[in-house]
Amino acid sequence: MKTSVIFLAATISLVSSAIAAPKKSLLNNDPDVIYLEEHIDRSITLLVVKPTTVYATKKGKSSRRLGAFKANTKVELIAMTDKAYRVKGQASHAGVTGWVNPNHLASKDKDFISNLKKLYERQLIVRELIANKEVAIGMTLDEVRSSLGDPTETEIEQTRDGQSGKWDYVITEELKHYRTVVDPHTGNLYRQLSHVTVEERARTTIKFKDNLVTSL
Repeated sequence: MKTSVIFLAATISLVSSAIAAPKKSLLNNDPDVIYLEEHIDRSITLLVVKPTTVYATKKGKSSRRLGAFKANTKVELIAMTDKAYRVKGQASHAGVTGWVNPNHLASKDKDFISNLKKLYERQLIVRELIANKEVAIGMTLDEVRSSLGDPTETEIEQTRDGQSGKWDYVITEELKHYRTVVDPHTGNLYRQLSHVTVEERARTTIKFKDNLVTSL
């Protein structure tokens, strides 16, 4: 089992406080698009600070124009790429869901937009790790489970400082043992199954604290 040492969530307040269990989205078949509902258990509202055009696809001007949001319009963030946000809000003519320029949006939290970018970069890494059945420091336990499945053994400790413990993934192999037996009628020798043992071949131990992997 291959492991990676990367710090995925330590500096992202948006992630550490609200990250959710990974969910499958029927909409998300684009490897460049991160849908927020898959990772965050709350809606995210942004403010339009500059009039912005809404487009049908992430390609922007090369796609169909759906309308425009006026300045000071509140919109809900649905999905994102590194260059475009998919949002839902009230345009000048009707409610619209489409792609806009991220530079035309803002949040009351001055670090929020930069944290969103970190979240996007993080989730692309996690998506690739899960696809390759790998794990990394900084992944959540739900992400580990999505990558490797349920652990073979678990150990959890609850203290005043939070919850910590470890998950073990054990690979075993059945070994058949035989004995030599003499046929009482013919005197011929033959092998007879004696017993079967299960032996450990490999073990990966994942330690965690407060739902985040701390060591491998």
